[in-house]
Amino acid sequence: MDQLSPQDAQFLYLESPDNLTHLTSIGIFDQSTVPDGEVVRFKDILTHVESRLHMSPLFKRRLVHVPLELDFPYWVDDEHFDLEYHIRHGRLPEPGDWRQFCIHAARYHSRPLDMNRPLWEMYVIEGLDNVEGLPKGSYALVTKIHHAAVDGKAIMDFFGALADSDNKGTPAVPLNMARLRRSPKPGIVDMAIRAAWHTVRSPIGLTDAVMRSVPSVYHVAQKVLTAQNKDKHDVPDTRFNHVVSPHKMFGAKAFRLDDFKAIRAAVPGSTINDVVLAVCGGALRRYLKHHGELPDDSLIAWVPINARRSSQADADSPGNNVTSMTAPIFTNVSNDVDRLACIHEATRLSKEAKAGVSARLMTDLSQHVPAATQVLAGRLVLRAGMAARTCNLFISNIPGPQLPLYMNGAQQVGAYGLAPLVHGMGLFIATPSYNGEITFNVTSTREIVPDMEFFIECIETSLGSLMAAAAPKKKTVRKKTAKKTAGGKKKKASKKTPAA
Repeated sequence: MDQLSPQDAQFLYLESPDNLTHLTSIGIFDQSTVPDGEVVRFKDILTHVESRLHMSPLFKRRLVHVPLELDFPYWVDDEHFDLEYHIRHGRLPEPGDWRQFCIHAARYHSRPLDMNRPLWEMYVIEGLDNVEGLPKGSYALVTKIHHAAVDGKAIMDFFGALADSDNKGTPAVPLNMARLRRSPKPGIVDMAIRAAWHTVRSPIGLTDAVMRSVPSVYHVAQKVLTAQNKDKHDVPDTRFNHVVSPHKMFGAKAFRLDDFKAIRAAVPGSTINDVVLAVCGGALRRYLKHHGELPDDSLIAWVPINARRSSQADADSPGNNVTSMTAPIFTNVSNDVDRLACIHEATRLSKEAKAGVSARLMTDLSQHVPAATQVLAGRLVLRAGMAARTCNLFISNIPGPQLPLYMNGAQQVGAYGLAPLVHGMGLFIATPSYNGEITFNVTSTREIVPDMEFFIECIETSLGSLMAAAAPKKKTVRKKTAKKTAGGKKKKASKKTPAA
């Protein structure tokens, strides 16, 4: 029997009608690469997905809840699985430009998944011919997957199962890698016995996890306290830290990944993630200053960190395996390179303080917290808006494949996405990278960011400013020129001879 992990279950318990905890991924495909100039039909996409259903357990498993939430839910095989229910087809309304597409994607993201079926669905959108920069005939594949089933790394693996490495249909992942086992539905007696055992074991396991972690926790606490005393950052109150409505907004922009790599040279040791945070810091500084709302203290970002080990078994497992850190993005620093240097130092200290311990400790502890307790805790977090006391926004950088991928012969030319929000934290900036590009994807609500196009402009301006500030300074070299005679001709240098 496959049961949700405590970390996976948290995303179920944090969901509310206004805050849906699913991820929406957007892939844009160019049909001009299809061999022999053929057109990709909707039925072709259905056939392709059907041929890859065995590649991931997520496709055909649904949830079964334990009565009274006495234990975590189970994944079971959906005996009534219907592929055509999960994949639908539509067309972008007029005028069919990028702004209209973003509005369409935000509305789709705002609708909940059917929790009685496998927790994913796809929406094929045509009519993108008026989107600037896209080849004619391009279409989008918009996919929703519940966060209880995947994290950023697992969702990349999910789409890897569907992707091809060329336009001839060669699978990007060998088809014989995944051998799915059945997940039968547990009976009431089985669930009751396991729930009772978990309830009895929880206090013992929790105590054991704490005792085993005491030495590590002590050293981590020393580092964290030292860092806090050295450079304490309060969380300012901003427009992003209020109640989140169901009216979601979305905007995105693609940039060259090489530009981010070049910027790193300005601050030795900095990472792509540091540059992303610096660009976000500069954009938020401009946006809030424009509205007369820039606080004196820096905004604080919640940054997830992939906690998967390098082992193949762990890397290929679905579900969530993440830890996180909070980091100031120095919106109170006007100089772009100085902001990047401050962010690099702050993230380095945070990672050192948490390295290896936070992920392991939080996993060990959460495994022994009863399901009913997590349900109550999740509702308390939502109602109290506790996120606003911790940080101002989410920023998630997700490295993706740097080679072109295909599906049905069509090359994927863009990768975008929308993410969930919570009360008290109404801004999520996700930055997936793919095939030499990195995209900034902004999810918020109509009330919090009513001027999404201007927000995207602030991101673009921030990157341009950081690139200019980080560019190597050209040295001015004075060229020596020979002296000219009065007639304009150059005088030849003559050797001095000793006097006779």
